Amino acid sequence: MKKLSNILPGESGIVIKLGEPGKLRRKIIDMGITPGTKITVLSVAPLGDPMKINIRGYELSIRKSECREILIGEEKEAITSNNELN
Repeated sequence: MKKLSNILPGESGIVIKLGEPGKLRRKIIDMGITPGTKITVLSVAPLGDPMKINIRGYELSIRKSECREILIGEEKEAITSNNELN
């Protein structure tokens, strides 16, 4: 698992976990980023902030500070994590 902020353009993964409960987590969920969702990083701005991602068929720009709250894994990691939660 690694943070979305560490994923390079062209790479993708499945959301495993979101940050601690609070306003930022609620904002991330409201943007459609929930555990089990596939995310592909499309590009990163020249100074590194924001990142452009593809999620649920649409493009979204998201700040690095928000990306640090999102843990990403490969599909098999997502399946294992979900099984451990149940």
